[in-house]
Amino acid sequence: MNRRLLTILVVAFVIAGACAFLVYRMVGNRITASKPASTTTIVSAANNIKLGSVLAASDLSTIEIQGSAPKGAILKTSDAIGRGVLSEIYQGEPILESRLAPVGSGGGLASTIPQGMRACAVKVDDVVGVAGFVTPGMRVDVLVSGNPPGGISPTQGTMTRTILQNIQVLSAGTDIQKDAEGKPQQVQVVNLLVTPEQAQTLSLASNQLKIQLVLRNPLDTKVTDVQGTAMGNLFANQGAVASPQQPAGAQKPARRRTYTVEVINGSKSSEQKFPVPEGQH
Repeated sequence: MNRRLLTILVVAFVIAGACAFLVYRMVGNRITASKPASTTTIVSAANNIKLGSVLAASDLSTIEIQGSAPKGAILKTSDAIGRGVLSEIYQGEPILESRLAPVGSGGGLASTIPQGMRACAVKVDDVVGVAGFVTPGMRVDVLVSGNPPGGISPTQGTMTRTILQNIQVLSAGTDIQKDAEGKPQQVQVVNLLVTPEQAQTLSLASNQLKIQLVLRNPLDTKVTDVQGTAMGNLFANQGAVASPQQPAGAQKPARRRTYTVEVINGSKSSEQKFPVPEGQH
């Protein structure tokens, strides 16, 4: 066979093989792209679900997502029915384990209390403090005012002291969530999220002292060392009280004139002053 012809045939076979490989890759990619991606069915909210609600079958639906399920997603509606909601869930949102209370804990305020914490009810005044201006989720400081027991510093009078700082408001009155517009409500009782030790402090203070709540920025979580303030300190270092001025036109009383008499008693002598009788000059 002609050597030149053999070379041409070899080159032709190589080119044909390369073209066949390219066609195979293109067709294979299109076939792969046409295959449907794997999906996973998870439980979602059929409507807006409020904080503290107990999930029913009518509150639940299912959605399909591509790929694997998110961590903590609930795959069966039976695993969610009857559990309390710890935070608001919106329609179409996947329901996660972290958003629900443990099985059997029910709903309402109790289901929103984290393990190891307590909800302590505090009676507040409608006018004093920020009662009527607090909504669930806000942060407050707790101040108490009263007279120290045992007659401590009686000259200082009433004292005010910060006993708790950066405390979360669980509920205002009977509501454990904000209204549709996030507006506060006039209430006389708020529930604060505290530790067991803080609950004892609040209980003791509410029985003996006047409690006032002070709003703080939710981003400001710093706890500072605040010294108590006494009524006497508010008026300290105000300077001496000025003597009353004499009315204009009033005459100062005339100075009484006196005369001196020298008294000699043996070798001793002394002087005594006597006022001049009125009418004499």
